[in-house]
Amino acid sequence: MSRVLFVCLHNAGRSQISQALFEKLAGELHEGRSAGTEPADQVHANVVKVMREVGIHLERRKPRLLTDELARWPDVVVTMGCGDACPVIAGKRYIDWDLPDPQGLSLDEVRAIRDDIAKRVARLVKDLDRAAIRG
Repeated sequence: MSRVLFVCLHNAGRSQISQALFEKLAGELHEGRSAGTEPADQVHANVVKVMREVGIHLERRKPRLLTDELARWPDVVVTMGCGDACPVIAGKRYIDWDLPDPQGLSLDEVRAIRDDIAKRVARLVKDLDRAAIRG
């Protein structure tokens, strides 16, 4: 089992979408969490709406602060726009996804971000599955 942490600035959009799609696709095989370096009060409304369209409900999710303890938890850290605020822990695999922040974007723009993240998550899960088999 691999542990993956998705990190963005506010943990209210990209990282929440990523965690939710990862959990759905990875099932019991891998574990995902998300956090932000400056967490918002709630998940962005348009993010909640576009995720509901694919059967995922984020209404009750709360953005979480990226702590040192949480940063040490994963095997893989996927960063999305947190720049230098993301801590770098030796021995972790880091992947950076260059994705726009969905805050303030239209539903169609947020859908495009969701769909892009879905493709990236599918590739990541496939890579993790292959690594586990080789393991």
